[in-house]
Amino acid sequence: MLKVGIVGTGVIFDLNVLGYLDEKDVQITCLCDNRIEAAREKIKKFGLGENIQVYTDYKQMIENEEIDMIEFLLPHHLHSEAVIFAASNRIKAISVQKPMALSLSEADEMIAACKKSGSILSIYENFLFAPQIVTAKKLLEEGAIGDLLAIRIKTVMGAKGGWIVPESAQSWRRDPKLIGGHSTKGSPVLLDNGWHAFALGYWMFGNEIEFLKARTDSYGDVDAPAYVFWKFKKAASQSYPQYGILEFCLMPEMVVPSKYYPTDEFIEISGTKGMMWINQCTSRGNQMSGSGIFPSIVLYINGKIEKIEEERQDWKYSFINATKHFINVLKMKVDPVLSGETARYILKFNLAAIESAEVNKEIKL
Repeated sequence: MLKVGIVGTGVIFDLNVLGYLDEKDVQITCLCDNRIEAAREKIKKFGLGENIQVYTDYKQMIENEEIDMIEFLLPHHLHSEAVIFAASNRIKAISVQKPMALSLSEADEMIAACKKSGSILSIYENFLFAPQIVTAKKLLEEGAIGDLLAIRIKTVMGAKGGWIVPESAQSWRRDPKLIGGHSTKGSPVLLDNGWHAFALGYWMFGNEIEFLKARTDSYGDVDAPAYVFWKFKKAASQSYPQYGILEFCLMPEMVVPSKYYPTDEFIEISGTKGMMWINQCTSRGNQMSGSGIFPSIVLYINGKIEKIEEERQDWKYSFINATKHFINVLKMKVDPVLSGETARYILKFNLAAIESAEVNKEIKL
């Protein structure tokens, strides 16, 4: 029986916990939250059992409990310290939320600590496990639209229609020192929500990045709208250059019906033989999904249109799949999709974009 400890029982816990519930040889044995009643409410909500220990200090939990796997659902500034402490106590597998750290030096310390202890470090990125994105990735690898040329990821952020997130969960995101990114304002879009798009942009193509240019504006305390343009390094085997664009659009009066955040994503990929569109992620399964106008995936090849509809139309499946991947990483002794080293490269990409916007210059990676 693999024993699991989870640190943090806020809103996102409701999705991270789902992948454990039907695993016969994996058991959540302890939770940690500085609001102890919140943790107990989650135990009841998900029927986790009466014997689960609840702590307000994750260090005490790690020292007292026999844990094989641990998930940290903590604010960004706590990631590094928490991972290093877990590694020093030889937790076998450690999962931490995105972004993995606030700086490359913190990321290096986390990676080094896990290597020293033999702990597996996995950065949790559910978007890479969304059913429609997994299907799209497979199609691209099979050459469905030929050699890849460009990717454009548009993230739309509405003001209403989804979760009502408690103020206590939002306050740290307004502190630049806690959320990270821009030196004076913080980057709640580019470094927080934006990490998903940076990870997708890099993972879909799999090539390193040569240079990038970014531009952000501001709306209140949010670094949006924001645009990032980059060129992938050209491999010797490639005939064509490859580019990418990220667009983050804040729409303060728009309602985005969603079970989760009032946010959604739209991805367009160009190839030498055709085009691919991936419609929605966070809000997949809402009225837009059911309209028939926005299938999960659309292919346009040789003048013909093919629609592919994914049956599992709910963002929760990206979390379930990501959690089961984390479990299998330990069971099967395989590398996580986002190892510490891979996530460090995405962080480098992400921080370079923030720097480019700050100094208004092109940045080479």
